[in-house]
Amino acid sequence: MAEPRYRIRALHTDSTVTVYQAYTPEIGLPAAREDRFPAVWQRDRMTWIKPSFLWMMYRCGWGTKEGQETVLAVEISREGFEWALEHACLSHYEHGLHADRATWKRRLKRAPARVQWDPERDLHLQPLAHRSLQLGLAGEAARLYADEWTVSITDVTSLAHAVHAHVRDGDLDAARQLLPRERPYPLSDGAMAHLRP
Repeated sequence: MAEPRYRIRALHTDSTVTVYQAYTPEIGLPAAREDRFPAVWQRDRMTWIKPSFLWMMYRCGWGTKEGQETVLAVEISREGFEWALEHACLSHYEHGLHADRATWKRRLKRAPARVQWDPERDLHLQPLAHRSLQLGLAGEAARLYADEWTVSITDVTSLAHAVHAHVRDGDLDAARQLLPRERPYPLSDGAMAHLRP
């Protein structure tokens, strides 16, 4: 069966969902050690979280890009994740979904979260036909994420390197075995209606 073009896939439990980010070691290592973002983590800036491990690998180059050497798996409450989605606005104007461009701009300016859908990636980090959610958190949402929604923070840099090594060696089965078990995230169509182009 074909994968729907817009669907959230994530590692999740009954109470949490795992998202990925990559940081410098100065931020990433203390965050993983303390299970919370350090004071130097800027709560007044927009931060983007990604439920897709492979999209994060595409973004951070398997943890090799400068400033993104420490890859984190951040387990957050489903309640927080769903609050962010409910209060999010699409990051681009979509005719038919938004009344007009001015209305969309006003909504985007007020929204504490924004959504963009980028092509999901395969093990070679090539784009696939279906899309992967990126969730940008600003203002209230960024503070809630850092200080209330976060349940645990795990350094998964070694996992990123291990998967990449298998891909480089051409052993895609071994690489696939190591991937987080991402599955469709249970949200009603109504809950996603304002976020699907």
